Amino acid sequence: MTFTQTHLLGIEPLHPVEIAAVLDLAEDYVALNRAPEKHGQALDGLTQINMFFEASTRTQASFELAGKRLGADVMNMEARTSSLKKGETLIDTAMTLNAMHPDLLVVRHPQSGAVDLLAQKVTCAVLNAGDGRHEHPTQALLDALTIRRAKGRLHRLTVAICGDIAHSRVARSNILLLGKMESRVRLIGPPTLIPAGAAEWGVEVTDDMEEGLKGADVVMMLRLQKERMDGGFIPSEREYYWRFGLDAETLAHAAPDAIVMHPGPMNRGVEIDGLLADDINRSVIQEQVEMGVAVRMAAMDLLARNLRAGRAEERAHA
Repeated sequence: MTFTQTHLLGIEPLHPVEIAAVLDLAEDYVALNRAPEKHGQALDGLTQINMFFEASTRTQASFELAGKRLGADVMNMEARTSSLKKGETLIDTAMTLNAMHPDLLVVRHPQSGAVDLLAQKVTCAVLNAGDGRHEHPTQALLDALTIRRAKGRLHRLTVAICGDIAHSRVARSNILLLGKMESRVRLIGPPTLIPAGAAEWGVEVTDDMEEGLKGADVVMMLRLQKERMDGGFIPSEREYYWRFGLDAETLAHAAPDAIVMHPGPMNRGVEIDGLLADDINRSVIQEQVEMGVAVRMAAMDLLARNLRAGRAEERAHA
């Protein structure tokens, strides 16, 4: 398979053929995860450390399950209660991690660029589980797999991403991935939640749901990230739902076979109607969760192959 990366820090460095390699291998892991015996051996003998500086349920559980199903020794480090609280720097943390000799390091951090800095200082493969407002590559890859399975392709679709774009690393990674796959992306939200200069990203921007959803093949809703807001970005949740919330009536402006996505956690009645979120004929939200485990298995498998190949080459030249 064509995948040359030593880390998975973002979608931006990936070539379309590398994205396809992850998704194709993930298909194999979807099948494995649905089998009675769910264990592979791709990470046998390797150690995986999950280090989350921000609270996470879905992503951390997904990475943990992915590693264990592939045979890794998995350790979760609660970074929020670690020595960082006592003043340890990120560089000190990297030195500590190196002394433990991990093979795979999964990191979520509230500061953009922090995961990249760690990757420069450790001797293992690093996977970005979300850094600030920057990127969340495995979320975009699992979204891509979900779309590809539902639509049969990723190329030349119309995808509407709606809501809090300004604070969303999920939106950024999806915009990058869909752009590489030549799909048309529309951003919909109030001007206060659309980043300055977004129109220069090769996307369409509107604050009108009807206009933005017109003919869309995929409707991706985003939650309001109140933890990243330091001001009054919306008048009220009630008015926000009235203007930018998704229900069956609003979805009628999209293509008749449009699918509905949400990275979670959902604020029902704020960005999406609960009945629509649970509609198995339109919503693929549960499929996204399932695809998350398979995509993370595929990403760690591919990085582990490159890690082992690199170490073998070092030994050969030693």
